[in-house]
Amino acid sequence: MSARAIPLVNLQEFLKGTGEQRLDFVGQLSRAFKEIGFVGVINHGIPDNLVSDFYSNAKSFFSLPESVKRKYEILGLAGQRGYTSFGKEHAKQSRVADLKEFYQIGQTVVGEDEVRSEYPDNVMTSDIPEFTALGDKLYKRFEESGAHLLRAIALGLNLPEDYFASQIRNGNSILRAIHYPPIIQEPDSAIRAEQHEDINLITLLVGASAGGLQVLTLNGDWLDVVPQEGEIVVNVGDMLQRLTNNVLKSTTHRVVNPPKEQWHVPRLSIPFFLHPRSSMDLSCLPSCVSVTNPLHYEPITAGEYLNERLREIGLKK
Repeated sequence: MSARAIPLVNLQEFLKGTGEQRLDFVGQLSRAFKEIGFVGVINHGIPDNLVSDFYSNAKSFFSLPESVKRKYEILGLAGQRGYTSFGKEHAKQSRVADLKEFYQIGQTVVGEDEVRSEYPDNVMTSDIPEFTALGDKLYKRFEESGAHLLRAIALGLNLPEDYFASQIRNGNSILRAIHYPPIIQEPDSAIRAEQHEDINLITLLVGASAGGLQVLTLNGDWLDVVPQEGEIVVNVGDMLQRLTNNVLKSTTHRVVNPPKEQWHVPRLSIPFFLHPRSSMDLSCLPSCVSVTNPLHYEPITAGEYLNERLREIGLKK
């Protein structure tokens, strides 16, 4: 058996373990996010059948004719809801579009909350109604598991366990179904997803239908990430790196093209980008600033930072 590229943790040790197991989990998670920025998580609470049903519906959606899919591409939403057609998004340092199309589902606000007016409605797929209905259920389960992980992250930073709770309540998170179609000709210097870092606090990714995910180590090596069955991959996003003044690493990653003999195989993956409310202050935590790690970032809110990054990757004008 080949060595794992990223550490593996068991979320149930944090949720139901002894005091010692909880402390150990916090330590493992903290080390992983300081050293490589990625971790595999088992017993994460996201039901397999919900994931497989959503996968199946996503596959059906992306199999629809282009003219039908484009009914769900809404101008002015910067790709934050509904469908985004092939070749629209690129990595911030690249001008060549990634080889993908995707569909995004956002927050359904619970209770009376001023953020309701900030979020556009989700785009319902009348051609495959189950797709968006299942997506909303999966969104809530990802949100729940992500909140547990942020509790452990807060403890690892010597913050109160509930530090992130109010900031992520009705947060601006996104569930994205990404389809990488079969490659039918030599790509124009693009790969399925060029090297990039995520924008948000943390990303939770359920296993893709095909390989290709690679992470860049601190030594400059690309490692293949191959999740085992029932494992999700979780990584630090730029917002959390910024908040922690680079103590936690938002690691560069990419999705490479398969060998030529497998170009005909499409790839489907489902990341959940956990965002806070747009009002969250991302000013670096004072405890993460020191003589050896001086202040790296100016103050900014999560909403301002998101808008800046959406322009950089070509989704917002």
